[in-house]
Amino acid sequence: MAKLHFIYSTMNAGKSTQLLATRFNYLERGMTCLLLTAALDDRYGTAKITSRMGISADAQVFSKTDDLLVKYLLGAKEAGIACILVDEAQFLTRTQVGQLASAVDMLGIPVMAYGLRTDFRGHLFEGSDALMALSDDLRELKTICHCGRKATMVLRKDASGRPTLEGDQVQIGGNDTYVTLCRQHWTKAHAEARSSHIVPEAYAAE
Repeated sequence: MAKLHFIYSTMNAGKSTQLLATRFNYLERGMTCLLLTAALDDRYGTAKITSRMGISADAQVFSKTDDLLVKYLLGAKEAGIACILVDEAQFLTRTQVGQLASAVDMLGIPVMAYGLRTDFRGHLFEGSDALMALSDDLRELKTICHCGRKATMVLRKDASGRPTLEGDQVQIGGNDTYVTLCRQHWTKAHAEARSSHIVPEAYAAE
């Protein structure tokens, strides 16, 4: 039976790599996947899903105003789509997550959505919140903090490399903008950002 899967993590856990590996497995069996990614993340070019390992694939893009059912999903069955793979799923709207769930239930096509769970303040993204609520299957991809503990949080850095609590929820960036931490070091960094704007090296493990 088709399911809605949410595969979530912090940054640098290999979400895009896992998505592209899943696509490769389908292709090896002669099956076609529909790849979707957020239009606003164009770090590696528009309409592309690219992993940090350097592998990539073309994808269709979605923005917050798109009706995914009308634009992509209703024709997927007739097009022979075996699976729908969504990158940057945290940028989906709650309505769009409902549309993906409808594709699973009405069309019998599995959907695997890959994304961040929380933002740099520790708040759920809208898409992630909806996926946590509606998905049939939840799976966490793990990575580690500099101290060796499991990293569960994302810290944003300013232009000087200092931890910051300021800015919009969505700000596209890589390792120059974000660092993944365990909750203990994320909490410590935020406390230091509030009090004295100490640079990230100051909260490294002793």
